[in-house]
Amino acid sequence: MSQEEPEPEEEEDIKYFVRVGTTDLDGTESVETALLDLDGVGRRVAKAVSSEAGVDPRSTLGRLDEDKIEAVKEAAQEFDEIGPSWMVNREKDRYTGEDLHIVGKDLEITQEEDINRMQKISSYKGIRHRKGKKVRGQRTKSTGRTGGEVAVKVSELQAEAEEEEE
Repeated sequence: MSQEEPEPEEEEDIKYFVRVGTTDLDGTESVETALLDLDGVGRRVAKAVSSEAGVDPRSTLGRLDEDKIEAVKEAAQEFDEIGPSWMVNREKDRYTGEDLHIVGKDLEITQEEDINRMQKISSYKGIRHRKGKKVRGQRTKSTGRTGGEVAVKVSELQAEAEEEEE
């Protein structure tokens, strides 16, 4: 009676984290889904990036070879040069006049700079941002009632009632 040893399973050659810019992408997901974790990249841009890099959008990101991963990184970071102008997230930049596609942490920084500029010049949108109110023309008559002061303060009424009792 000899016991057969089970065949050792092949170790999968997979990278669990792939770094693009300042973001770690999940290597166990498909290329398209992993790119969605990158700020400034939606489903449509992720598909365009994977096709520009010559990679199947449904293939697993961590199983790609180094050349393909580098192609995906390059395509994601330089999408404004390779993608159509209507697909970028910052058309006609205020300072350069060019069409830019900003991804990662730079997108958050750029948005904060834009809001600060609007607040400094006291534009309508800047004032609304400063007050914490809705900015883009939404209805405010029946929604957005969080925060602010309540007209009737219960603590003051209780204090007055206690004074009257004494």
